[in-house]
Amino acid sequence: MTAKLDSGTSQGNGRRRIASLACGVALLLSACGSGGGAVSTRNEFKPVEQTGGKVTVWVDSTRLAAAQLYQKQHPSVPMEIVTYDGNANGSNYLQTKVSLFNRTGGGWPDVVFSSQNNETTWAVQAKFTAPLNKGLLPQSLLDGWAPGANDPCTVDGTLHCLRNDLSQTVLWYDATLMKQWGYQVPTTWEQYEALGKQVAAEHPGYLVGSAGDTFTPEIYLWAGKCGANQITGPKAVTVNTTSPACTRMAALLDTLIKNGTLSVSSVFSSDFGKNHAGKILMMPGPAWYGGALFQGTFKVPAGRIAVAPMPQWSGDNTPSVGNVGGGTWLLSAHSANLKAATDFLTWVTTSDDYQGKVAPGYPAYGPAARTWLANQNSSGYYAGDIAAPLQAAAGQVWPGWGYGQFSQEAIWAATVTPGLNAGKSIVSMLPDWQNAIVNRARADGYQVNQ
Repeated sequence: MTAKLDSGTSQGNGRRRIASLACGVALLLSACGSGGGAVSTRNEFKPVEQTGGKVTVWVDSTRLAAAQLYQKQHPSVPMEIVTYDGNANGSNYLQTKVSLFNRTGGGWPDVVFSSQNNETTWAVQAKFTAPLNKGLLPQSLLDGWAPGANDPCTVDGTLHCLRNDLSQTVLWYDATLMKQWGYQVPTTWEQYEALGKQVAAEHPGYLVGSAGDTFTPEIYLWAGKCGANQITGPKAVTVNTTSPACTRMAALLDTLIKNGTLSVSSVFSSDFGKNHAGKILMMPGPAWYGGALFQGTFKVPAGRIAVAPMPQWSGDNTPSVGNVGGGTWLLSAHSANLKAATDFLTWVTTSDDYQGKVAPGYPAYGPAARTWLANQNSSGYYAGDIAAPLQAAAGQVWPGWGYGQFSQEAIWAATVTPGLNAGKSIVSMLPDWQNAIVNRARADGYQVNQ
């Protein structure tokens, strides 16, 4: 059954997963008998009475295919699939509904997909999420996720969700133009800036990137280790947007914006599509740029687009990249059918049938990511092997940029974007950006260190 909420390999593999999880889940359930739902100690999870029944799964429209495929492969599992907005753009729909369910004492879904990576900032306190690494999932399975991928899901050592996909940043470039013009792909930010200046002089109108989207800081400033968003505790954040790491990246962006090689239009805007889509030499961006942007939106012909590692500052021996998006799966602590719900959660995050072959984004689960990359390479669209830089970047997302309850993209959109459109430099707006982050964080109850 499939319903919709408005916001305003195979079966054999599935059976093996059930068998591998059954022991851990059975031990967890037998330890609590038919108890109520209270948590007796900080690290002990006491499930509600396990009565079985249908598994209710909430997904967004993109992940609907995943739930439907699982249902097709597991026809004996009673399911109710509900579509909702996936908390897109920080709608807080899920938080609002869970708050209502907590008051009324019922209605919680068993498993939920969220397009946001910061759900633990409220879901743990609301006692909505089951602790996945306390007996529900074996550590041998959890070790398969990319390094740091599940950090947004971990609170005080307890794992409260699973990362669906990663959006690690890399350097996308037009291999045909690079060869035609005799340019070398930059490996440092200094080389990147120098090439931007050369392109401005020799091929005016062509771009080496874009700074027109609200996720611009997640591409450049996050990768540059700018400490604008260092979450140091459940309700603690350190904000410093005027450090050398921030100012030198901001200055680089200002230079390239001024000479016209960095656009200030959104890559999804009609203006960008009309004036820039056919004139991209390079573009730092997340893993999903390849399929969603270059192939899908810009319609760049096959055999041109290639991937290189994100540039690094000269002398910095610890590679770092940013992250733009991704998503998480949460298992409800109120589920009365943990065995079936846990099997779905495991399948939907690790299955080659979905993550490796169908999912639109780079899977957070390593083995599925290898299958996904093999499929991308065999598609014939890309120029050369894209696997190595994407795999490396998956483990290089800088941990100093956290996932707070407040939206950095919304703050940037309200504070920096208007100034960019008015001709202001990013460097000049860094203090205003800091004040806006501090004010938003404090409004959300964060202790702020500057």
